[in-house]
Amino acid sequence: MAPAWDRAKHALATRLCIRFPARQRAVEDAPAEDEAPPPPAAAAARAVPEEKLKSPSVSKVCAICLGGIRTGGQALFTAECSHEFHFHCISSNVNHGNYVCPVCRAEWKELPFQGTQPGDTAYGRARVSTVNWPQDEGQMSVVRRLSHGYSGNLQQQLAVFRTPEASIFNDDENIDPQSETVDDHNAVTNSVEIKTYSEFPAIQKSERRKVFAILIHLKAPKSLDSVSSRAPLDLVTVLDVSGSMSGIKLSLLKRAMSFVIQTLGPNDRLSVVAFSSTAQRLFPLRRMTLTGRQQALQAISSLVASGGTNIADALKKGAKVVKDRRRKNPVSSIILLSDGQDTHSFLSGEADINYSILVPPSILPGTSHHVQIHTFGFGTDHDSAAMHAIAETSNGTFSFIDAEGSIQDAFAQCMGGLLSVVVKDMRLCIECIDEGVSLTSIKSGSYASQVAGNERNGLVDIGDLYADEERGFLVTLHVPAAHGQTVLIKPKCTYLDAITMENVQLDGEEVIIQRPAYCVDCTMSPEVEREWHRVQATEDMSAARSAAEDGSFSQAVSILESRRRILELHAAHSSDSQFLALIKELREMQDRVESRQRYEESGRAYMLSGLSSHSWQRATARGDSTELTTLINTYQTPSMVDMLQRSQTILPSVVEMLNRSSTVATSKSFSSYLPTSRHIA
Repeated sequence: MAPAWDRAKHALATRLCIRFPARQRAVEDAPAEDEAPPPPAAAAARAVPEEKLKSPSVSKVCAICLGGIRTGGQALFTAECSHEFHFHCISSNVNHGNYVCPVCRAEWKELPFQGTQPGDTAYGRARVSTVNWPQDEGQMSVVRRLSHGYSGNLQQQLAVFRTPEASIFNDDENIDPQSETVDDHNAVTNSVEIKTYSEFPAIQKSERRKVFAILIHLKAPKSLDSVSSRAPLDLVTVLDVSGSMSGIKLSLLKRAMSFVIQTLGPNDRLSVVAFSSTAQRLFPLRRMTLTGRQQALQAISSLVASGGTNIADALKKGAKVVKDRRRKNPVSSIILLSDGQDTHSFLSGEADINYSILVPPSILPGTSHHVQIHTFGFGTDHDSAAMHAIAETSNGTFSFIDAEGSIQDAFAQCMGGLLSVVVKDMRLCIECIDEGVSLTSIKSGSYASQVAGNERNGLVDIGDLYADEERGFLVTLHVPAAHGQTVLIKPKCTYLDAITMENVQLDGEEVIIQRPAYCVDCTMSPEVEREWHRVQATEDMSAARSAAEDGSFSQAVSILESRRRILELHAAHSSDSQFLALIKELREMQDRVESRQRYEESGRAYMLSGLSSHSWQRATARGDSTELTTLINTYQTPSMVDMLQRSQTILPSVVEMLNRSSTVATSKSFSSYLPTSRHIA
């Protein structure tokens, strides 16, 4: 029987594809009883072609997994361009349709593949699979690409070898049973903090107030540094790999996703959906153990950009991962990134598009599978209206990445929040106490709220809170005349502790004001005044956006400028950081809304991201908001800042690497994409 490698060479010479499972190859290559065993060098030549053999003169690194390359360890593959990789890394890269060298971008004629069906030994074909968990490193082959004269599309031919996608995504990896139990010593023991501030401490007893404001301020407990003491995360990332993502954008996305993967712990699970004209789940929900992270990195590194943009199909697939999973971690989220407009769901030029239909009904708020979608608009050509609507419909946030180099920071800020969730399903209840006191309104932004018909009760559905995250809600009351004192309201909170999974009910203190007989000279509470300015600034941002959408750009500028001047007057007597942040943001919005060109280029996306941030009271990325030295960081938590520091600390090495890349050098230096104000102490 001819040795396996000799038959493989014959197949390659005839431009056919063949694979030999490791177990069968070992049997076929065994010497006959009357043959002497081959010398070690000859045995090695059978396993690796002569042109693939190299001497280990210097220490090398695999450009895909960044792991060390050494002989005698993992199987290696050396391409025609002389660059060397771990075989399982580069075969995964090729299995996802990438047929060029990740280092020099040279097009390959010989491709490494890794099969998954030991029983498939049919001559003349190689079985190619998508990323499998775990991979069988024993089945390897090198196939020769078909010549340009071959009739048919190679990508279409390879597609038939891919493993068919399951109709039900119930193949999620089991959750570690130990992660479901929390050590009492490591658990967060503090509860949510409730504080109230009345507009004035006293009102004359004969006076009636139709609008009297009270600020209800909530603050989540601090987080602990231990990974084992936080709530594990199920994360589904839905990534645009359409043709417009080619080049520097795709390189930056891969780098950002690598950072995300490295931040996840062994109890967190990740699934990745890549989409262009259609969507494909690269792998199911898998725990990010050392092996899980390595395989996830391989899947991300193999992404290639081509085709159109089908956001609807992508979200359906991401929602299906969430809905069909057998087990659930306490925290779940979807991250959606796109740099274009959905070219499959809506007609070109269609007016009054209802983008909320892009969110699958199975994960809408109020359903058992509800999950927030945090959207990221990448570059100036994305559909910011669609991305904002998707986020709003799912109770998520919308971030605008206008500087391409800041994509990793945008992801880092989001991950800093998702990996620090301490409160789930939070609801704020408000009860009026004394007779005649009535609840007239709740300024809750995007949070669902309602006032009872008798105006004696109200509630706000808040949902999740990150560690150290704060929320402020202004409620207005009708206060009747009275003497002595008036007990206005009593706030209460109910929520689920995300770490211990215990239900918590928390009662706040009653809000009481004095009712003296004579007129009192009281100044407004600075906390209430501060919140009023934030609410009014958000309302003016929304009004300015509406004016810009109607083409009244001068009116939009006027609205923003009027609010900015009011804030500047108050800032002159106060060094409040929120005033300064709002002033800077309003000035930036003015610049981006001064003309139709500026508004459509970046103004709409910047304003929508700002509105998303203020209406949810949660940090989003826009402009320089992820810079450590920026003023626009109103809602950042310590966990977010820590994650941003980690991201920006490793960024210089990324710049150096990408500037050496031939694909970047031909256009412009990567460092020109980065903000110039970034400094790390």
